[in-house]
Amino acid sequence: MTATGGCARPVHLAGSTTTLDGATGEILHHYDTRDEPGERLLVRCRNRRATVCPACSRQHAGDTFHLVRAGLLGGKSVPGTVRHHPRLFLTLTAPSFGPVHRAGELCRPRRERGTCEHGSSSGCGAVHAPDDPIVGQPLCPDCYDYVGHVLWHAHAAKLWDRFVIDVRRRLASSAGLVQSHFSRYARLSFARVAEYQKRAAVHVHVVVRLDGPNGPDDEAPVWGTADLLTEAVRASARRVLVRTPYSLAVGELALRWGTQVDARALRVGGDGPEDDAVAAYVAKYVTKGASDTGAGADHSLTAWADIETASVTDHVRTLMRTCWRLGGLPEYEPLRLRAWTHTLGYRGHILTKSRAYSTTYAALRAERAHHAGHVDLPDAITERHWSYVGYGHTPGAALIAAGVAEDLDECRRLRPLTRWEGGGADYSAARAQVP
Repeated sequence: MTATGGCARPVHLAGSTTTLDGATGEILHHYDTRDEPGERLLVRCRNRRATVCPACSRQHAGDTFHLVRAGLLGGKSVPGTVRHHPRLFLTLTAPSFGPVHRAGELCRPRRERGTCEHGSSSGCGAVHAPDDPIVGQPLCPDCYDYVGHVLWHAHAAKLWDRFVIDVRRRLASSAGLVQSHFSRYARLSFARVAEYQKRAAVHVHVVVRLDGPNGPDDEAPVWGTADLLTEAVRASARRVLVRTPYSLAVGELALRWGTQVDARALRVGGDGPEDDAVAAYVAKYVTKGASDTGAGADHSLTAWADIETASVTDHVRTLMRTCWRLGGLPEYEPLRLRAWTHTLGYRGHILTKSRAYSTTYAALRAERAHHAGHVDLPDAITERHWSYVGYGHTPGAALIAAGVAEDLDECRRLRPLTRWEGGGADYSAARAQVP
């Protein structure tokens, strides 16, 4: 259990691994689960959701932090010169599908109290706390565009692809280049994370970087400035659209990004968000589960009855029902909406990145294994025979695993203090970092 970091839902494997000398055939190492208690090996589940496995989600957040940070500051096979490339921290939102309750200020103030066609109030003069359950819920569920909400989620990935293509074209046109020749002079690299807002609509946070044609090893062209990149992403966010397949029940919808577009330049030693803060911000949202965001469920729903029993708000339940109903229409069959009912129709990955942005999760895991001493011998042949036999813990083992995970987390939080054993101002500064 310590080897798995206190994983809450470890995968159980049975089998063996034999390492042979490639020249002589001599057995260098042999491992068989028949020598283990229970004749099985436990490995991490690697689930990113904190609601499913806190231990693995913390590791995933750490990997995400280093993946994003390497693309901002270098390291992990990325040259440190990337910090001088034009870089943006961009936020794109979903459009409005109807007024919802807001927190932090007067919710929906109106000079004259009116009602919509369904008899619901068109305004709200209350001040809601951020954790108020009503925040994000529509003022009138009957007026809310649930169909548009679900279909926007289903096409969000395609909308993003068209946005990236349009940004490249705009950069090329601004530099006086033929659009198809953009890759000869520059490369657009990015890392994107999706987050559910309180209204259960996805918006995306993106780190965008402009490189030379060979990626992070090349300096950006002289004409490639942060200001030019900012203008391009703002213009593309306003312009691109995706049209849904025509449906007799729905018609054809034109889907766009929301009007709120936030693009901030990341400058070395200047104003704007700090690189480490941006990386930590992205990593935090990658590990959030459905219960943290209040949107959808952490597992697939296979029947209409699953929607009725899901622990979600009425707003989210209506989105799930809409997703299930639309999934039954033949024109929307390619969208596989019923398979993605638990994510409210959103079919994209939580984190996506361009190939040249930085390192990969696989490379980070390999580096961790190398650090732990798991190194492949040169000229060796490895024979592996493994099979899946189960997952999870017994009730008693689950308590032990939770204790292991808690101890490891406590050590991680207290680690800054060990560097300043002598006390003083440095110790006090380090102690302030510990929750």
